Amino acid sequence: MAVRRILTIDNPADLSVLKQISTPVEGPVTDELRSLMDDMLDTMYAAPGIGLAAVQIGDTRRVIVMDLGDGDPVEGDDPEARKPNPRHFVNPEIVWSSEELFTYEEGCLSVPEYYDAVERPARVRLTYLNYAGEAVEEEAEGLFAVCIQHEMDHLEGVLFIDHLSRLKRERAVAKVKKAARLAA
Repeated sequence: MAVRRILTIDNPADLSVLKQISTPVEGPVTDELRSLMDDMLDTMYAAPGIGLAAVQIGDTRRVIVMDLGDGDPVEGDDPEARKPNPRHFVNPEIVWSSEELFTYEEGCLSVPEYYDAVERPARVRLTYLNYAGEAVEEEAEGLFAVCIQHEMDHLEGVLFIDHLSRLKRERAVAKVKKAARLAA
């Protein structure tokens, strides 16, 4: 397992990859694909983040990993900490979404240090293959629904800032570019 570099919008070559539409995984879930998902989780945890699409590390296959925790506090002093609950999504597809909307302040590892409110369907039903290659259909709501829709946008070449007004989007890009210049 390895931590890989996360592509960011301040780099034109990275942005070109991030804007690509990801291709479906052909065939079964293989050990090679599981290795990719393991690397993605290591990368996401190191960032730290709660979700990551393969395209964010330069692999344009339709693969997502996520860890929202299990909701139970971990023993110790940090009530915000959650026990790990890694999730794997190969070829995810939203097959239904609610008319009811939900607004959540989102951030993105490819748009570092920028957060803004995005409105999305409050509930979705999705299908995908899990880590073992088994077909799964389930409903998502709350943070799970937000996160899966955010990551699935990545598979379509869409960043969360693409849901914002032009002014907010330009502000986000300028902020990320400025932070990258200052860090260099």
